[in-house]
Amino acid sequence: MTKRPTLADVAARAGVSVALVSIAMRGAKGVSAATSEQIFKAAQEIGYRPDARARLLRSRRSRLLGVQFGLSYPFHADLVEALYAVAESAGYQLALSAVAASRGEQRATEALLDDRCEALILLGPQAPVARLEKLAAQLPVICVARRLPSTPGVDVVRTADDDGARQAVDHLVSLGHRDIVHIDGGRAPGAADRRRGYRSAMHRHGLPSSFVPGGLTEQDGAAAARGLLAAPSRPTAVLAFNDQCATGVLDVFLRSGIGVPGQISVVGFDDSHLARLAHINLTTVGQDIPRLADLAVVRALARLEGQQTPGTETVVAPHLIVRGTTAAL
Repeated sequence: MTKRPTLADVAARAGVSVALVSIAMRGAKGVSAATSEQIFKAAQEIGYRPDARARLLRSRRSRLLGVQFGLSYPFHADLVEALYAVAESAGYQLALSAVAASRGEQRATEALLDDRCEALILLGPQAPVARLEKLAAQLPVICVARRLPSTPGVDVVRTADDDGARQAVDHLVSLGHRDIVHIDGGRAPGAADRRRGYRSAMHRHGLPSSFVPGGLTEQDGAAAARGLLAAPSRPTAVLAFNDQCATGVLDVFLRSGIGVPGQISVVGFDDSHLARLAHINLTTVGQDIPRLADLAVVRALARLEGQQTPGTETVVAPHLIVRGTTAAL
């Protein structure tokens, strides 16, 4: 393995002392412009890069925002990408820690604490409120995409999930659909609000609600779709909990010869990059990912700058995006 260049290597290349290189790298006074240019030219030639993390740790600052995310969720991947842009523009970097089948939320957050992150941004956390309060006693905590009761020290940034579900139902009803099934998200963050929005919209249109157990994954959507196909009668439209769930539904319908949207319309939720793939082209409820990311970082930095407030909640409006999986009945 190639050894990483050190200050001593730069000094040898430039023909100066290690101390002089250190002063130049810190931008401190005591090095002439010509010598400084010579040192940085030598550093570039041998590929030396200053250890920014070590310098920040010496200053007792890490300038790291820890982000906990679900490894298998496309929506979380899109949020992380947006968070990078916002954090870097504010002079911060992200430390990522994934939640997976073999790695729970507690381990994910502990890893971020070990990295000396200055604040935590938790995407769709399912941890108990008591656990979040305990974390907030140590550092700023921002929960994204989960409704919480008022929790001291924890800020919430989320989408109006209930309104998103209402928009989806209104769209389907406008196309002539009356038998609309909601594939439920169970105990997932946002699921209760989406259930409530679907139910209230169906009631407003004078239509009966119909729920099918589902979940967050393609497998959950596929299982729900197989159940619908086995039922005595089939709905004309499906509102899935999220885009992943909806893709599982689409796959089962396609393999069973059920035309979408010719025989049944399907709507997802999130507008993740999955929904935008040309061969999926999913009608979905879009969450404003850039806005959610911006608000999460703004709240984290506000707390880092000493803004002491009770936990705040900021709710962002969703918007329906019509693509190729819905059509008039």
